[in-house]
Amino acid sequence: MRRTALLAAAAALVAGVLAWPAGAAPPTFVHPGVTVSQSQLDFTRSKVNTGAQPWKGAFDRMMASKYADLNRTPKPRAVVECGSYSNPNHGCTDEREDAIAAYTQALAWYITRDERHARKAIQLMDAWSATIRDHTNSNAPLQTGWAGSSWPKAAELIKHTYTGNWANSGRFATMLRTVYLPEIINGSNSNGNWELSMMEAAVGIAVFLEDKASYDKAMAKFRTRTAAYVYLASDGDLPKTVPGQNLDTRDKIVRYWQGQGTFVTGLTQETCRDFTHTGYGLSAISHIAETSRIQGQDLYGTDVGERLRHALGFQARYELGAAVPGWLCGGSVHRGLGPVTEVGHNALANRLGHAMTNTATLTERNRPAGSNNLFVAWETLTHGDNPS
Repeated sequence: MRRTALLAAAAALVAGVLAWPAGAAPPTFVHPGVTVSQSQLDFTRSKVNTGAQPWKGAFDRMMASKYADLNRTPKPRAVVECGSYSNPNHGCTDEREDAIAAYTQALAWYITRDERHARKAIQLMDAWSATIRDHTNSNAPLQTGWAGSSWPKAAELIKHTYTGNWANSGRFATMLRTVYLPEIINGSNSNGNWELSMMEAAVGIAVFLEDKASYDKAMAKFRTRTAAYVYLASDGDLPKTVPGQNLDTRDKIVRYWQGQGTFVTGLTQETCRDFTHTGYGLSAISHIAETSRIQGQDLYGTDVGERLRHALGFQARYELGAAVPGWLCGGSVHRGLGPVTEVGHNALANRLGHAMTNTATLTERNRPAGSNNLFVAWETLTHGDNPS
């Protein structure tokens, strides 16, 4: 009788863990758990150590980059001021690149076990947590999102895999909680890549802080924005919209979609702006989906995965040089998608078995993927054909 009761209790516990509400924080956060997991890191490390490709080539590219330089000097500022298109640029590039460098050094530590890289990551994080107080000017939310996407990835690796001392980890957490999170958590009504990058940062920060309320809020905004960023035929005659943007007529929606009035599956809100900004949005979608998967809820099997799959394939086709029809963006697109396909391709094609021919071709052509110097870095290394 007692054994039956125990088994029933265990089953109920498992069911509860597997069935918590969609988009909600997990009962217990997994660490390291922002975009890349411990098992993914272990797979990567084993491949690099045996010289297997494409991981060894990706590792070599990372280690040859300025971000892996052990002589790098942090350039923190108390106030980072970023105007439109980073004009003015008072600390914007420095902040983003120091954050990418911290993540790069943390990856280098994990793969090589050379403690100098862990200490360099800590030096970069400590320099900023001791200094920064605010982001200002028109691009402040986006800047905070970009830098705030890289910082928790670095912090997760150091806090949860490095056995040495990070005495100021609490101060770094306070920086994320007080300087970054308030700037991004309420989202943005600007172009969709803004809010998607901001939610990527908010989700990552929430994982590091184990802040379930912020995780829930960011994930809810992410789900709404993703549905409004990538069109599926099942959405109806017009794309979905975000409440509060007042896109309540066809003309307003077409203007918001860069003048594009023909909607087809895989088109994004910024396709007819340019593929570079579209790539920012798709990358953030893939990063949040990957973090959610690590935390125990796989969004790739929901409309998030369907939208990401079709958007990657649609953009990849034209990025690879397919002729642009007259109904699409007036017959001309601005290419330059960036190193943003590895995470989504690995999840959707390799794990779930979807045919993604164009995305696969583009992914392999771009290997080893580097960094976009904003918030994307080294994803052939961490996610390329990674089964974990």
